[in-house]
Amino acid sequence: MQERTIRIIGLDPGLRRTGWGVVDSDGVRLIYVASGVITPATDDDLAYRLRALYEGVSGVIASFKPREAAVEETFVNENPRSTLKLGQARGTVLLAPAMCGLKVAEYTPNLIKKSVVGSGHADKIQIQAMVKFLMPKATFGSADEADALAIAITHANHRASNAMLAAHQLKVARL
Repeated sequence: MQERTIRIIGLDPGLRRTGWGVVDSDGVRLIYVASGVITPATDDDLAYRLRALYEGVSGVIASFKPREAAVEETFVNENPRSTLKLGQARGTVLLAPAMCGLKVAEYTPNLIKKSVVGSGHADKIQIQAMVKFLMPKATFGSADEADALAIAITHANHRASNAMLAAHQLKVARL
């Protein structure tokens, strides 16, 4: 892997299934590295399910050594209880890469869809097809994995503009 290549992990948080996808990006090409799903035992208490998510994400990070992480932002469900549980899972998924010292970016579902498919209202099948088109060697067995790869792709496409924006904000703050 060349020095200008960056390894990115995309994370699609969920309490039942958290998808993860690892890609390498050199600014022009995307290379599929790996993907999978973390599935905590559904009959465990919430605290132990969250621990399983944390340990699962931390384990993937330890195995593949990404330098940056990207996580999908939570959308609000109609059910407040489900939204709260998803928020707890998302917090855990955000914490794991942060505890490993990774830079963590967040992207809305519509931005991810628009970045990968070209439409902010794309469905799961369109996302899977486009991820496969962009990375023909990608193998994924679920929509959660494809979504996680789409999140990593979005970060690869937006990280340069995010870095420039942060540098500009820092410059303005110093004035």
